[in-house]
Amino acid sequence: MGVPFEALIPYGIILAMFGATGAGLSKLRHWNNGGKRERRSLDQWDRQMMNRDRRLTGFLRGQTDAPIAPAGFELNNPWRVEKRFF
Repeated sequence: MGVPFEALIPYGIILAMFGATGAGLSKLRHWNNGGKRERRSLDQWDRQMMNRDRRLTGFLRGQTDAPIAPAGFELNNPWRVEKRFF
């Protein structure tokens, strides 16, 4: 005896929801990275360069080919220093 098709409808709905969620998360990550693919195997150098790019362009994955840094970049130091006591 075969399985009635009514029993397969919930499985189709579940499969569609998993597919929609996966596609939505993929699109969100793609949009969050400025239209570029997600980076993998980041080391300290990559993180440092991504931080510099964020400070230069305002985006984590943004890059610029301008030979001169924008105004205010010389004051935009990533190093955190402690506050003076006096």
